[in-house]
Amino acid sequence: MRHRIAGYQLNVKTDHRRAMLRNLAAGLFEHGQITTTLPKAKAVQPFVEQLITMAKRPSLASRREVTSRLTDRKVFAWVADPNTKEEVKSAQSRLWELPSADEIEFNRYGELRKAPRLIQHLFTKVAPLYKDRAGGYTRIVKLDKRRLGDATDLVVLQLVGAEEGPQVKGRKSTRRANADKRTAFAKKAKEKAAATKG
Repeated sequence: MRHRIAGYQLNVKTDHRRAMLRNLAAGLFEHGQITTTLPKAKAVQPFVEQLITMAKRPSLASRREVTSRLTDRKVFAWVADPNTKEEVKSAQSRLWELPSADEIEFNRYGELRKAPRLIQHLFTKVAPLYKDRAGGYTRIVKLDKRRLGDATDLVVLQLVGAEEGPQVKGRKSTRRANADKRTAFAKKAKEKAAATKG
């Protein structure tokens, strides 16, 4: 029996699981979305939501609590990497403004030397996006792809706030246009029914 065992075990040891959740959360805060498996996404989702809720209260106590749960590191800026695809840059720019050129510095070997820190990024750029939101900062979108090797389902875990972004299948959504057509048709039918009665 699984009495008093809460959360996803993910078939790994406790230290491994803790490190994995920290890395997944850091990647999500850094890039705005990550592609992972469904059990990992469901395991990291409450962890991320708790961190954002703590970061919404910018006090020393909450900063220390977030630092104890999330490993601080330099945020790698995709905007400064010349090998990055343009769609990745545009996807990140929709969530928060990209770091300026004076915040990022590489040495002569191309290694990252100076960049914003992850905890500071969480408190200054990610948490203010959700100051008026009571919860539900992330969403899981199932992909129609499977991972090579074990063929497990892949999902995208993303921060809510980029609803106007590209759709998962790569085409523009027609849901809003169809809803507008239905509303216009219903309005026209109602006016026609009112005209025939009167």
